[in-house]
Amino acid sequence: MNDIATPSIASLEESLPEILMRLVSELHDIAYLIERVEPQLIEIGGQDILQSPDSMKVLQGIDLAVQKTRGIAEFIDTITGTIPDNWTVDVSTALSLVKLADMQKALANGLRHGHSQPLSKAAGDFDFF
Repeated sequence: MNDIATPSIASLEESLPEILMRLVSELHDIAYLIERVEPQLIEIGGQDILQSPDSMKVLQGIDLAVQKTRGIAEFIDTITGTIPDNWTVDVSTALSLVKLADMQKALANGLRHGHSQPLSKAAGDFDFF
């Protein structure tokens, strides 16, 4: 007998194409967030940062991460167009593993609009988690 209690997770059947398009949206959001790092690094490090080979590798890595993230988003977007709308999957377990509440909400029902870290937040603002 198993002594560990496992919480009951309600089944949440969703259209696979809809879920994949939510994932595409999240990937574009991630690319945007990564892309915002580069100018901040240059601002903090000054133009001299562009003279350092190690710094250039980091900046190139940021560019590559953005390109790869957008590439995966476009790949998923393209193949999603070939998936019938009536294909459904149970996303309840997968959603329970997503720790960021905003991302979980966006993937569950697509209600979040805009980026996960809006530009309008003031410097020094942060969220407790």
